[in-house]
Amino acid sequence: MSVISFSLRKSGRMKTLAATARAPWARQKAPGSVKQAKSRVIVLTACFIAAYGAMVARLSYYGLTPPEVTASIPANTAIAARPDITDRNGELLATDVHTVSMFAEPYRIVDVDETVEKIGSLFHDLDRKALYAKLSDRRQKFIWVRRQLTPKQQSDVLKLGMPAIGFRPEVKRFYPDGRVAAHVLGYVDIDNRGVAGMEKYLDMQGLSDLKSVGLTTEAALQPIRLSIDIRVQNIVHDVVEHAITEYKSKAAGAAVIDIHTGEVLALASAPDFDPNDPQADGGEGWLNRMTNGTFEMGSTFKTFSMAMALDSGAAKLSDTFDASAPLHYGGFTIHDDNEVPRRWLTVPEVFRYSSNIGTAKMMDRVGMDNQKAYLTRFGLLTRMQTELPEVKTPSQPKVWKKINSITISFGHGVATTPLQTAVAGAALVNGGELIEPTFLPRTASAAEQTATRIVKPGTSDTIRALFKLNGEQGSGKSADVAGFHVGGKTGTANKVINGKYSHKLSFNAYLAAFPIDHPQYVILSFCDEPLSGEHTTSTFATNTAAPMVKQIVARAAPMLNVVPDFAPTMVADY
Repeated sequence: MSVISFSLRKSGRMKTLAATARAPWARQKAPGSVKQAKSRVIVLTACFIAAYGAMVARLSYYGLTPPEVTASIPANTAIAARPDITDRNGELLATDVHTVSMFAEPYRIVDVDETVEKIGSLFHDLDRKALYAKLSDRRQKFIWVRRQLTPKQQSDVLKLGMPAIGFRPEVKRFYPDGRVAAHVLGYVDIDNRGVAGMEKYLDMQGLSDLKSVGLTTEAALQPIRLSIDIRVQNIVHDVVEHAITEYKSKAAGAAVIDIHTGEVLALASAPDFDPNDPQADGGEGWLNRMTNGTFEMGSTFKTFSMAMALDSGAAKLSDTFDASAPLHYGGFTIHDDNEVPRRWLTVPEVFRYSSNIGTAKMMDRVGMDNQKAYLTRFGLLTRMQTELPEVKTPSQPKVWKKINSITISFGHGVATTPLQTAVAGAALVNGGELIEPTFLPRTASAAEQTATRIVKPGTSDTIRALFKLNGEQGSGKSADVAGFHVGGKTGTANKVINGKYSHKLSFNAYLAAFPIDHPQYVILSFCDEPLSGEHTTSTFATNTAAPMVKQIVARAAPMLNVVPDFAPTMVADY
């Protein structure tokens, strides 16, 4: 019974299943499921393709887009180079040295305190407060931390492991001789731009423009050769520094010029500075007193007064002038030093004894208008033209009066730069042609094309003879060097202090040429406010500026291939 019942029940379920299988909706279920599965696969595949396509597109975009520039760092990473500077013989005076500078990206710094602490541990002179303020400003993408690091400093920073700190390659200007030619070469700023001297001159000639367009690569720049002879420059610099300590002077300077080419072979002014670290000594040493300082040159100006009197015909060598008594002009008294004879003096004696009275009377013959015209022709009233940017314009009276003409004749009332005084002096001994000074090489033939005649050749011959007379019998004896025959004119000018001439402080100069029979070079030395002299307490130019010239000639003449002549010299009997 139970078996039959089970069979019947089983038979009934089978019928039911068979009936269900024959239903219309049951026959359509299998094709629909397959289609739905295919759709899902297609959608999923499309999603994968779209995702990978977006990734490829993004990567392609990053690859084709130019790199983003961070703050002030330019895209062009080429190092801004400057040409080497050499002396006339090819000796290196200035060059670029490769270095790196450290920068930070404040927006990437996690712990500002830790970063400041780590950097400060390496650079003890760093302003931590200022650095902290900069690094705390998250808006900043780039700041300089330290410029021009040494390799060891860079290595020490790298050991700290600070990801927000980076380095950028740069160049640092290096001057192998330090202070020796500081005022000629000048110096550059932290970005290698010329600030003074010939470095600034190079930028003024277009170097800065080349740098701005990325053309100043080291391969494209040829060395710049100067007229300076570093051997002579070393001597002049040494003598000038010695003058400050030996004569207890405020400042000193000297220059050596080739009278046939106008080339400046050496120029030094002290106090000076180290171009490798121009900020170290403060600003006092930055003033180039040879070209950018003006001074009343004292009796050296009698050289020019004598030249204009002789050249214009206002006086002859045989003329005499009464120097027995002081002169009085409009409340001013003109007198001579005690060593000047109180008598009638010939023209050579006026020069040899440096008579103010005799020079004043000679200038009275020349006339104020002629005097002014000659001084302008000599280049002593206008700004000197040369490569150095630091050149000061001479000062002169706004209105020339009789008393101005008289005092200017012996070096008071007009203030000029020492270098332009030397240049005018060179013209009076080279045959009478004014040649603008240059710090670049120049041949005699090239100089001749630009030279300007300022006096007759005969006048130049007479000035040379007067220089020789004074060098052997006058105040220039302390500058003479055996075999090289130095001649010239000293000048001791009282300094103007608080609007009045001081009787204690003076500006001393010596305008010299050698060898005086056939001059090749002019030297001008000066000593400002000396308190002692050469082996004496006397502070006249014959005891200060003239011995400076002697030291320069004795050491430099052999290097300049000047052949010594020890034959007895003949001095004209005036």
